[in-house]
Amino acid sequence: MSTRRSERDQNRRVYGQNFLRDPKSLRRMVEVARVGREDLVFEVGAGEGVLTEVLADSARYVVTHEVDPHLARALEPKLRRWDNVELDFGDFLEVLPAAEPFKVVANIPYAITSAIVDWCLDARYLTSATLMTQLEYARKRSGWYGRWSQRTVETWPLFSWELCGKVPREHFRPVPKVDSGILHIARRDKPLLRPRELRDYEKLVALGFTGIGGTLRASLSKMYTPKRVANAFDQVGLRQDTVVAFAHPDVWVDLYRALNPAPARPRR
Repeated sequence: MSTRRSERDQNRRVYGQNFLRDPKSLRRMVEVARVGREDLVFEVGAGEGVLTEVLADSARYVVTHEVDPHLARALEPKLRRWDNVELDFGDFLEVLPAAEPFKVVANIPYAITSAIVDWCLDARYLTSATLMTQLEYARKRSGWYGRWSQRTVETWPLFSWELCGKVPREHFRPVPKVDSGILHIARRDKPLLRPRELRDYEKLVALGFTGIGGTLRASLSKMYTPKRVANAFDQVGLRQDTVVAFAHPDVWVDLYRALNPAPARPRR
């Protein structure tokens, strides 16, 4: 086996590289992201540049990042034909987000999925992230099983999470062990809660997911009186014995409002 081949195989393991080769799935990602001529797009992991070229055909400007120096060097001359593509030789997680509205569209390294998602959620001007993730991750974050993760619930007032398609493992090279899914995280045009309410809402969600007492009602009764919690559950139509993961994120927002009603405005 040649040294070059060994280096390439080693990089695939280190960087978690599984390249998406299916044109239909690539187009589907761009469609889900609704990439248009006005959009600035960040791509995580340019790889062989297949998705980069599809994005360049649709977007105003694409900034693509590739941490593998071998791939980046090979890709650089290929992307010179595009005057709206910038190739960054570096780690996406160390990049500063754009100071203007932008989207992230990427077939991401699955080993750092959570870190990439956190980067996206923390980016002030991100409008959406359309990510190829492991199918199981996308299903858990989007409530596919009828259960909801803490990360989804706590960010729900600002972001929606949606699974927008399954991609079979055979569409990648090398073939991974599991299927993938297109996860679309979109910032809401109008947040479901006011900025000053978000911190208290996150505290409520964190307490609920501690699992103290075995039910959501028992956990929240550590912060509010049991009677107040029971009344709030009745108000939002939530069963008193609901287990935390089975409460829909919309119901969490309603529950927060029921437990923390806005003060009445004084009459003039």
